[in-house]
Parts: sequence; structure tokens; C-alpha cells
Amino acid sequence: MNKRVHVIGAGLAGLSASLELAQRGVRVVLSEMAGQAGGRCRSYHDERLGLTIDNGNHLVLSGNEAVARYVGMIGSRESLKGPARAEFAFLDVAMGRRWTLRPDEGRWPWWILDPRRRVPGTRLHEYLALARLMQRHPGKRIDEVIRCHGVLWEKFLRPLFTSALNTAPEEATADLAGAVIRETLAKGGRYTRPLLAMPNLAAAFIEPALDRLERGGVEIRYGRPLRALSFEQDRASRLVFDDGEEAVTADDRVVLAVPPWTAQKLLPGLVAPDAFRAIVNAHFQRPAPAGAPSMVGLVGGTADWVFAFPDRLSVTVSAAADHLLDMDVEALTLLLWRDVSLALGLDEPAPPCRILKEKRATFAATPAQEARRPPARTAWSNLFLAGRPVSTQSPATIEGALRSGERAAALALGMAS
Repeated sequence: MNKRVHVIGAGLAGLSASLELAQRGVRVVLSEMAGQAGGRCRSYHDERLGLTIDNGNHLVLSGNEAVARYVGMIGSRESLKGPARAEFAFLDVAMGRRWTLRPDEGRWPWWILDPRRRVPGTRLHEYLALARLMQRHPGKRIDEVIRCHGVLWEKFLRPLFTSALNTAPEEATADLAGAVIRETLAKGGRYTRPLLAMPNLAAAFIEPALDRLERGGVEIRYGRPLRALSFEQDRASRLVFDDGEEAVTADDRVVLAVPPWTAQKLLPGLVAPDAFRAIVNAHFQRPAPAGAPSMVGLVGGTADWVFAFPDRLSVTVSAAADHLLDMDVEALTLLLWRDVSLALGLDEPAPPCRILKEKRATFAATPAQEARRPPARTAWSNLFLAGRPVSTQSPATIEGALRSGERAAALALGMAS
């Protein structure tokens, strides 16, 4: 096969596209600006902690179909671990009350009839909000579709959508919230089981993918930012890298899997998300206590979730993280350790910690920004887009990134309309 595809960007979207193309015998050249692959989904050894940590805590669910296809392709299914059945432990920080949400395995939501398995203090009629959200509501915010108050909202829906959308749920788009419900909780517990990358993101998503690509003959070039593209009529004709230029032949294709601000610089007139939300993660040098749940959702805490890994404890702050970006590191460490201590029942000083702040972690999942997400197909016949900001009817998650890579690869192969 003479066709060659240049994939620009070795984040999850670029890796996904490269894998899809390589397994069909296409020659792939994968170029990455940084010195390593993974983008936002990466791991590194932290000298201070003496641990390999992730740049962020990325939760996936058993119903994430693109994730399942990807880890199946690279042989890393066993690196995603979670409880045998869907269950989510919560703590109301103000009230000191704990509960565990346990959906049924099948589609019928019998769990909402059982006070021991549903959110405590909720009434059956409150769960009708889930049915309303499952319908399509183009251009509407969540608060235009359901009432954003009450026990179910405060103790389950707000934490759920804060994490999935990384946007204040009241202003977030109802369509993306509905997609989260339709593809997971509405299908039952088999599709809602929480899964974490063990021992880290690199082991689950990056290293096996790179090994597979290298064995498949994919040429991977690091430290190679794309500075410009040239166009002739309706085609991309030349790629300008720091290390030189490459012509794009008549048989070649280009998959651009870069952040939206980079894509807008490279492609004239491209409309893409231009408002973003931060995420703050903290990793503590403290092994998980015996019997600790792998994750605890906090209602009324600074952190949204506390994660218990065998070698470390971690927290994530979504949506409300913007106001923490300028906070003193020592004060922020103590604030987040308080949440960890409450969640896991610890009474000890804060251990060494690494705090990671991502100012532009995801696009703001509002209706206005959702409308700015570009499709994978562009105005140029041989150039296609991938990445979390690309329109996939999925939030800016691992699942969304992988879907976008699959879509771009299908277009490059001429297998999609």
C-alpha cells in the first residue's frame, strides 16, 4: 500500500489513530512535539516522592467502548482494575455521613427502590431527572432541563457531572451530561464499573501502545513540533517541522491530533473551543490503608475524589480548580490532605506531596463551547482532526480522545462518510 499517513501528536487521540491505521497496513509517521508520548495521559518518576506518578487521575468506566477496544488492541486490559461490581463510595464532609451507590448489573434500575443502595435521603421521583437528561437537548444547559437542587443533585449528580465534564454542572451542556448517562448508568452496572490504571497511566495506555506501534513498523519521531502547513487548492501539500519540510503526496493523508489552540494556529479559519477549565491533582507519598476503597467521592470537600493506589494516595479537583491555581502550595497541600484524612479515616501529618496544576486541562463543556467543537473532517480533503476537542458526542475524556482517533483513522482510510 502506497498510502502514508502523517499523524501529528502522540497523545491518546494520535496513538489511537496510528494503531487503527497501522493494523490495516498503512505506513504511519507519528510526530510528537514533546520528548514523550501520552499528552495529558502520561506518567513520570517524581524524584521528591520516589514514585512514578500520573500527571492526573483519569477514571474510565467499563461502558467506555473505545477504551475497551484500545486496551484490547494493545493487550493491556489487565492494567485497568476496579471492583467486581459497580459501586461508588461517598462521604458527605459536612455531615460526616458515608454511603455506597450500588447499581444493578442489568438495565432495570431496581437499585433506586432500595434505600440501602441509592443515595440516602432521595425520593423515587428525583430519579426521573435521569430519564429527562437521556433525551437530546441541543444547545441547552443542564439547569434548563432538570432542577439543579435537591438531595440527588447535591449528593450524586453534581459530583458525577463535575468529574465527567470538568465544568460547573449548572452551566454545562445537557447533551454531554445525557451522553454520560446513556452510555453507562442507563445500561446498568456492567457498564458503570469504575476502572483505574494500575500501576499507572503509562503502563495501561501508553507503553503497550508504543510497543505495538514500533513492532508494526510505525516511525515515531519525538521533539518534532509542526510549525506550519501549506495548502494547494483543497489539499494540505506540505508540512513544516522544526527539522525540515515534508511534501504531502497525492496518496498521503494527515491526521492533526493537537490541542485546539495549536490547531487554530495551523488551520486558517478553524473554529474550536477557546474557553478552558483547570484541574488540580495531588499525589501523597502514603500507601493506601488496608481495606480502603479504590476511590471515594466527596460531597462538600475541596477535592472531588480521593484515589487509593497501592503506593500513593491521590486527589482530583475538577471544575472549581481555577481558584486554586494561585494558592500557596503548602496551604493547598494541607487543605487537600484534610480531605484525604476524612475520606480514609486517617489521623496523621501530611506526607510529602506533589501538586500538579493544569490550567487548560479541558475545554469548558458549556453549550457555547460544545458548538465550537469541530468535526473530524476538514475543508481539506486529505486532512482530518482528532483530539478531545473534536466533536464526538462525548466529553473531553479518555473515551472521547480515543473515539476521535478512531474516527480520524476511518476517514483517512476512506472508510467513513
